[in-house]
Amino acid sequence: MSAMPSMQVNGTTLHVEVDGPEDAPVLVLSHSLFFDHRMYDAQVAGLAATHRVVRYDHRGQGSSARAPRAELDMDTLTDDAAALIEALGLGPVTFYGNSMGGFVALRLAARRPDLVAGVVVACSSAATEGSIAEFDPLVTALGEHGITPVVDIVAHIMLGDTTLTDPARAELLASTRAHFATLDRDIADAAWQVVHRAEITGELPGIGVPALVIAGTEDHAYPVALSEEIARLVPGADLVVVDGAGHSVACEQPERVNALLTDFAARTAPVPG
Repeated sequence: MSAMPSMQVNGTTLHVEVDGPEDAPVLVLSHSLFFDHRMYDAQVAGLAATHRVVRYDHRGQGSSARAPRAELDMDTLTDDAAALIEALGLGPVTFYGNSMGGFVALRLAARRPDLVAGVVVACSSAATEGSIAEFDPLVTALGEHGITPVVDIVAHIMLGDTTLTDPARAELLASTRAHFATLDRDIADAAWQVVHRAEITGELPGIGVPALVIAGTEDHAYPVALSEEIARLVPGADLVVVDGAGHSVACEQPERVNALLTDFAARTAPVPG
């Protein structure tokens, strides 16, 4: 693992880690709410021998700089991602985003196609939040009391039934819950922006880069229908539905995701040099 110095881009400081050969196709991995770059440890383990894998923490999360709620909106996070790719001199890249990262991936593909050879959008949505009434009380609880009283709810949102109940995934469940327990109350600010995000459905028909949409059959947050909508609206997009995975498919079914990423990048990503 190669931890880079914290990078100053777009008026903030992002934690960035880069692994893999410099002359390999580039994968940029954008994490979900409640996670950080470590969400993709299994992708680094499986792909860094043949790909240059870039992971970063969104502003306001992980080891990146904190920011006020007003600066954690999806448009700002997209500008951060674009500025990071430019600062690293790595475009065009294959950009993979899960949930919040998927919001960024769609906006990046629509607005900065010069920086992306293709996008993979996992367990995400192009619409406004359909469960604001259910999620707003959770956001309030996170801000007032922290995550401990609601960690079971967060785990249910972020993980599928197999991960929550199968003894074979007990280690993944335990490590994920342990990570959630480390989150500060300011995670509520990022969560608020997720819940109150603007839609981007109107921009999807204009996306001209290759796109792969991944959904989990056990996703408690965003059902498969939301991924189907993305795939229908983005010209030429492919849809893959993964069994035995919830909202965190890269963690829950890493071998399947790694295979999909390898194939997609082989078809779309240029080799540097």
